[in-house]
Amino acid sequence: MKVVIVGAGIAGLCTAAGLSELGAEVTLLERSAEVRGGGSGLSLFGNGLRALESLGLRAAVPDAVGVSPTVNGTRRADGRWLTRFDPSAIEQLRVVRRGDLHEALLGRLGSGVEIRTGTAVREVRDGSVRLEDGTSIDSCDLVVGADGLRSRVRPAVADDPGVAYRGYVAWRAVTARPVHLDGAGETMGRGQRFGIAPLPDGHVYWFASVTYGRSGEPGGIDEVRQRFSGWHAPIGEILDATDPADVGVLPIEELARPLSTFVRGRRVLVGDAAHAMTPNLGQGANQAMEDAATLAALLGQGGAGVDEALRTYDRLRRRRTRRIARQASAIGQVGQWRSGPAVRLRELALRAAPDAALDRRLRRIQDWQPPVR
Repeated sequence: MKVVIVGAGIAGLCTAAGLSELGAEVTLLERSAEVRGGGSGLSLFGNGLRALESLGLRAAVPDAVGVSPTVNGTRRADGRWLTRFDPSAIEQLRVVRRGDLHEALLGRLGSGVEIRTGTAVREVRDGSVRLEDGTSIDSCDLVVGADGLRSRVRPAVADDPGVAYRGYVAWRAVTARPVHLDGAGETMGRGQRFGIAPLPDGHVYWFASVTYGRSGEPGGIDEVRQRFSGWHAPIGEILDATDPADVGVLPIEELARPLSTFVRGRRVLVGDAAHAMTPNLGQGANQAMEDAATLAALLGQGGAGVDEALRTYDRLRRRRTRRIARQASAIGQVGQWRSGPAVRLRELALRAAPDAALDRRLRRIQDWQPPVR
């Protein structure tokens, strides 16, 4: 089986590993000059870890014991806890550096994967990928679009709805030195949120989201310090422990509407190309891993043809990812409320909600198993 995968991010690497393990001849195309991970930190939940296990990639994420603070949940800007999660609901959570995970996945690709860097795609058809340099890769049995939010493959699979800005930006970074934490999770204010997640070495992955006009120009860490001055400890210490050069800021975007299909002929979408979602549940990468594991498992089932496997993939993945993307988007909208009355209503609702109900939602999201091969 000859497979071309467009995009060498986490979705592309996981898919390449899974399909090459089945004996496929995989060509992995990356438009950048080198294959490398960007960004800062990444949260992997139980469902993502099971996907990696199914793909034979679980060793890419080292086990870490006792790295999470005793308290994990949601706070107000003054530090008062609004919700607290049962530790058992997130006991499988692993926070990693995105670049480290990307490098580990890359290192686990087998000899059956050819990687071509500096290779941009112009057009995709069934059985053929035309490149920007005028050449093409023909006689493909399967073309996988793993090329992210602004996918070049997506228009060849479904009507492309484009992307939608959700009204806020997010700064992200990992501290340059360890920081002692009394708790982790997310703090909510008026149109602003700050998230804290510990890494196994004591460093901290953090994000700060702020409601922002589309034409605005967010600054660097000095703007973050100004906006979150006066918020509870250890936010100030976390920012002081961060190298300004390590701070990135991006608008929060998602697909303008869900796709009607992830499959057309022998073309299939995985990861953000299929279901780019806001980061409010920390599920973007986890869902990409589920995509890769599902696709590999279905194609590896004895007796099932490729077309049947793709139809089943489409049915399973669209239903689950649409639900999670909708939840993530709604959480972001509520989290970015700015008016005083709305913020007070949000706090009342969070305090009134039983922690057990929030724990159940976390467990439901992680309650996923790959198809049996």
